[in-house]
Amino acid sequence: MASEIPPVPGSPAWWASRKPAPAYRRGRPPMDVGRIVETALKLIDEVGIQALTLRMLANALDSGTATLYRHFNGKDELLALVADRILGEVGVAPEKLDGLTWREAVTAAAETLYDTLRRHPHALPLLAAKVPVGPNGLRARERLIRLLLRHGFSVGLAARAFTAIGHYVVGFAIQQHGPGTPRPEDQAQLRDYYHSLDPATYPATTAAADELTSVPLHEEFRFGLDLLVDGLEQARRKDAQAPGDSSGP
Repeated sequence: MASEIPPVPGSPAWWASRKPAPAYRRGRPPMDVGRIVETALKLIDEVGIQALTLRMLANALDSGTATLYRHFNGKDELLALVADRILGEVGVAPEKLDGLTWREAVTAAAETLYDTLRRHPHALPLLAAKVPVGPNGLRARERLIRLLLRHGFSVGLAARAFTAIGHYVVGFAIQQHGPGTPRPEDQAQLRDYYHSLDPATYPATTAAADELTSVPLHEEFRFGLDLLVDGLEQARRKDAQAPGDSSGP
């Protein structure tokens, strides 16, 4: 009988099957999983995902790799927990959302996520690898969808809005802040290149050369986010006017 294939780390099946680490044998001091994950994230911030090894992590913890394997079957499982740990930093206090319109609340949540991702540029590929369904990812999804439902979005539109906002924020962060993203000097070279093009062949690009390469990243982020929110408002109104509307609670 063939052995059962273990679930992929970070997948829904993996999170559902994850159990607490086994008890330590006498004489071995326990090590908190949160401390391990926190240290791994700090190392990733410093050296990147590829350079991180369990030996490096064990040394930073003044421990051995055998201790780490009591908590994880390998690096991929550790990285799944690191990704969820990052999402744990994303939180807008409920009192800060009180009295806000849904547009203001969604914008605040999106900006908080973006600011969190910018703090961990080397870890950004972890958020793009798979849908985040760990405890922190689930809480973030629940909070935003519930917020949209309270403001009159139907269940279907709230779900699609959550996905669109998440894709936009994560995608923008990866493109602009992830490993290998352009440096300021690269942008200057790109601007000069656009200006050097034949205006007869590329009249629009040469005319927009400065605007294409000089808008501050946060302004660019907010511009795209505002367009997305504007579109969601139109979709919300259209959805509410549709026959047989089934808005959420």
